[in-house]
Amino acid sequence: MINQVMLVGRITDDFKMNESKNGKQYASNTLAVNRQYKNEEGIYETDFIPFNVYGTIANTACEYCRKGDVIGLKGSLNVYDNKLTLNTERITFISSKSKKDDKTEEKDIKM
Repeated sequence: MINQVMLVGRITDDFKMNESKNGKQYASNTLAVNRQYKNEEGIYETDFIPFNVYGTIANTACEYCRKGDVIGLKGSLNVYDNKLTLNTERITFISSKSKKDDKTEEKDIKM
């Protein structure tokens, strides 16, 4: 596959299930991804990448992923209504923002 993207960042909101016009279940969110370099002020800038998850992966993401969690995404870039979006085929749960969790947990969620 030529159009393949992998990103790691924090999710900006809790997932909520939606239904598309053709009846498919999906969830949308935004991933906050820090750049690898600092700007002139010495600050790492952040890019906000919108993404969609579908079917069982969307259900699992709604159940286990919360705002602020660090996740890895694998998918392909698409343009809808002049907006760039990542269609996700795999999510890897890396860590929770919750301070109650002492352990870093990694869990793959695949389509």
